Amino acid sequence: MSLEIIKKLRAQTGAAMNDVKKAFDESGGDIEKAKEILRKRGAKLAAKKQDREASEGLVHSYIHPPGKIGAMVKIACETDFVARNEDFKSLAHDIAKQIAAMSPLYLKPEDVPDAEVEKEKEIHKEVLLKEGKPEDMIEKILEGKLDKYYEQVCLVEQKFILDDKKKIKDVINEAIGKLGEKIEIVDFVRYEL
Repeated sequence: MSLEIIKKLRAQTGAAMNDVKKAFDESGGDIEKAKEILRKRGAKLAAKKQDREASEGLVHSYIHPPGKIGAMVKIACETDFVARNEDFKSLAHDIAKQIAAMSPLYLKPEDVPDAEVEKEKEIHKEVLLKEGKPEDMIEKILEGKLDKYYEQVCLVEQKFILDDKKKIKDVINEAIGKLGEKIEIVDFVRYEL
């Protein structure tokens, strides 16, 4: 195990040095497996912190040059200490850039109105029936189509613009693992001329 590899893995994941070393040992020296182990640990920690209250945080704005697209995000955490942390500020900046670039309409799938979800299902079902797909397969196909729809319109389900192997919810879970507090996106807005 090389110190250079551990430093590289730490820089890529933002995890603590000790956690990186443990994940690297668990993976048998496989960097990709170690990254996956660290991501899973972040998700587990996020689940544990879900019931906590996130009453601190910040509002961050991003204006994309030449000034025709802008985004604001309200992101919450548990303590003012984390809200002032550079990693937290960087997370808010990256999420604001995501909003500016990808134009999400909703924060999460639960926020999409039922009527809109039903309309999407209806449209895809009609197309699938015309294609001659069997009835028993249509429901499974519709689930996949809805997941793709949510990836387009829901911020937390979108692929992260800086690393398309992760979704925004994965980026938040990694930040929770790194900073040790509940972190959540509360609201956002996007403007475009």
